Order: sequence, then C-alpha cells, then structure tokens
Amino acid sequence: MIALGVLSVGMLGAAAVFTQGMQKMASSPGDLIATQKAAEAIENVYSARNSQTLAWAQIRNVQGGSGADGGVFLDGPQEIKTPGDDGVVGTADDGDVESWVLPGPDQVLGTSDDITQSLTGFTREIQIRDIELGLRSIVVTISYRANTGIRTYTLTTYISNYT
Repeated sequence: MIALGVLSVGMLGAAAVFTQGMQKMASSPGDLIATQKAAEAIENVYSARNSQTLAWAQIRNVQGGSGADGGVFLDGPQEIKTPGDDGVVGTADDGDVESWVLPGPDQVLGTSDDITQSLTGFTREIQIRDIELGLRSIVVTISYRANTGIRTYTLTTYISNYT
C-alpha cells in the first residue's frame, strides 16, 4: 500500500513536469519572434544613426521622459509594423502589421508548405532616455499572448552620439 502511494505521487509529479514542458514548447515560436524583433529594432536605431538617416536629436521618443523629447520614436506599446519611408521601425510612418514565415510540416523553410504568421497581437515599445550628455539608453520590450498568459521580452542597450 505504501509503495503504491509513493508510485502515485511520483507519477503525478512526472505528469506535471510533462505538462509544463509542453506549454513551454508551445510558446517557443513566439519567444523566437520576440527576441528577433527586439534585436532588429536595436540594430535599426544604430543603422539610422550610422547612416545619418536620423540626426542625434531625433533619436528619442516623441514625448519621452520629459513629455516633449521631440524625437521620432512613438511612445508606448505599438503593433509591430513594417518600416515606412524613413526605413526606421517604431516611427509614425510605419506600414502594415508585419508577418513572419515559419517552416511547415516538412521543417524546411522556402517550400510550399511554409506557414505565414501575422504578428497581430505582438507589440513593441521602444524607450529612449538620456543618461548623460551624448549617451542614451534604448529599451525594447516585445509583448505577446501565449498559452500561459502575456509573455514579454526586454532588450536593453546604450547608444552614444559617436559612430
């Protein structure tokens, strides 16, 4: 009788671990998209600075911490959209909601069974704040709904006015 009780507790524990593992596996495509979109936004800001698409004074949020930072990056969480005419994500001229192509059942990207997933439901927030003269922090937060609730991924870096 004692052995049966111990075995039952062990089996219930194993079932709980298996269930949690399945939930994590279901959210892994969203996790991949979140990490890639956060890194892409950071790279986009650096590229705009390096190519001088944006002046240093423009690499800020519209309102930002002061309420009138005067930059080009929209405040608050925004849908993840394609870059607009300026080629910079997170600005007022962004295009349509982005989509992401994932491999289909054959697990090979670029074949006819690929799955196109719209990024509707994903949001990106780009916060740019002054730290000191010539140095700013960039915090990109990607949020999306997964089976277990809202998941977020945050990437923080720093940028200076020197290229």
